[in-house]
Amino acid sequence: MDAQRIAVDVIVALTDCDREAAAAFIRKFYLAGVRDPKRLTFKGLQALRG
Repeated sequence: MDAQRIAVDVIVALTDCDREAAAAFIRKFYLAGVRDPKRLTFKGLQALRG
């Protein structure tokens, strides 16, 4: 779960969004099999932007 924590920290730092919202997006990707923090962060930023 380190990858998830890192990705959530980065998204919150870059977007100043709600930590729970970022965690929900990241958790969905993590459970789908994405484990790389860079991919989690990129996908999370895309999802929060869209």
